[in-house]
Amino acid sequence: QVQLVESGGGLVQAGVSLRLSCAASGRTYSGYAMGWFRQAPGKERDIVAAISWGGGNTYYADSVKGRFTISRDNAKNTVFLQMDSLKPEDTAVYYCAARGAGRWSIGITSYEYAYWGQGTQVTVSS
Repeated sequence: QVQLVESGGGLVQAGVSLRLSCAASGRTYSGYAMGWFRQAPGKERDIVAAISWGGGNTYYADSVKGRFTISRDNAKNTVFLQMDSLKPEDTAVYYCAARGAGRWSIGITSYEYAYWGQGTQVTVSS
């Protein structure tokens, strides 16, 4: 089992930056790809960004390319999402997710992820 805890969300104005963190604990030695998803009210949970176990491969949704950056520090079992130039449409609950043990490659659908955090709210005002 892997436990994930997100932090760093908040209420900000458009144009500023936020950095989300996701701390993993439990069976972290197995190695797994990670992802960030978000869900706005009344909408589905969508992929925002994903990163492979080694960090060499990343994926970004078109809506965040050039503004968001995903990274990870495996020594600290932590994944980050740097969000720059935030827009009101980025408002959502952001979830950190981990693929199953040994699944080192990127997944871009929620079905490919076995473990989820509780989510952190990001609200961007105009």
